[in-house]
Parts: sequence; C-alpha cells; structure tokens
Amino acid sequence: MHIALIGATGYVGTKLLAEALARGHRVTALVQHPEKLQPHANLTGVAVKVQDTAALAAQLKGHDAVISAFSGHAQSDVLGYFVDGFKSIVAATKQADVARLLVVGGAGSLEVAPGVQLVDTPAFPEQWKASALGAREALNLLRAETALDWTLLSPSAMLQPGERTGRFRLGGDQLLVDADGNSVISVEDYAVAMLDELETPKHSRARFTVGY
Repeated sequence: MHIALIGATGYVGTKLLAEALARGHRVTALVQHPEKLQPHANLTGVAVKVQDTAALAAQLKGHDAVISAFSGHAQSDVLGYFVDGFKSIVAATKQADVARLLVVGGAGSLEVAPGVQLVDTPAFPEQWKASALGAREALNLLRAETALDWTLLSPSAMLQPGERTGRFRLGGDQLLVDADGNSVISVEDYAVAMLDELETPKHSRARFTVGY
C-alpha cells in the first residue's frame, strides 16, 4: 500500500515507519524535519506543517491511507496545539479524498470502571494530562465524523520501548491489564497492531486498544 505517515520521526511514528517499511509498503513521511529520516527505497520524506490544511491535503492526495502519529506533547499549549492540528489532519484527509484514517490515540480515554476513564482518576500523572485530554478530544471528533473510514488505536497505560513479539491482546474501550494488574505494551508491538489493522481492517469507525 501507499501510506502517508504523519509524525514519522516521533516516539511512536518511528516504530510505525519501521514496521510499514518492513512489510513492503511505500511510505510518504510527513514531518517537520525530513533530514532526520534514514534513507530507504520505499520512503519519501516531505516537510509539512499539519496546521497548513491546504498544503497537507496536497501531500496526502493519491495515498491509500493516512496514519496520524501527530503529537503535541512538546508544545507549551499541548491541548490547543494538538486539537487544532488534529482538526487540520481530518480536514486535509477529506480534502485529499483519502478514505482511510488511522490514528495513534491515548490510553487516558479508556475505561478503568464503568463510566470512569483513566485520565479522570486521581492517580493519572499530571504531566501527561493535557496530552490525554487532547487524545480524548480527537476520539470524540472522530466519533462525530461521518465521511471518513477512521480507526483509533489506544495503547495500554504504559507504552514503552521493548520487543516486537507479535503476541498481544486486543480490546475495545476498556483498559487492558495483565494478571499482575499491569497495563503495558511495547511501542514495537503497538506498531504491529496498527499495521495489522491497516492491512486487515477489523475496527472500522471504532476505537480499539492493545496490551499484553
């Protein structure tokens, strides 16, 4: 497939890029600094600002799918920056007539009890709260979306560097925990789950989650 990957040099984006290339897909990496990308025969790097909807739409045209690993965590106004950028990504994807949009979501909007989301619990780390609220708003925006065939993949509570095992569980709107009460997924296996969904869609217009 020909994939447009937004945020390909970020924490999650780098693993998504590696997984996509390893599977033989052609990738257009839409990033602020293409010089950070390692050369690859199936990789094209393009400098773009996601807030420039028209320019982004022009770069998205002709792709089979868009994967957004866009993140605003490094910005001073994390919530506002992310939500504005995400709205631009959705608008640009529609303008480019790309039907499928896959989105890197957050764990904060997953339920830990009926009607209680992780981000709303007292133990949720303050330094990640703005990012989590932005990711929840992105999910709400997608759920109101009628034109795109979207999918959002939420990680477990701990999304950390590790191994690519290909062995994990999938869930819906509830946080996945293991027998010891831990909620963990490696970034590498998160990328596997996302590319699996790209190649064999099972969560059209839905959010799902992945964990051990």
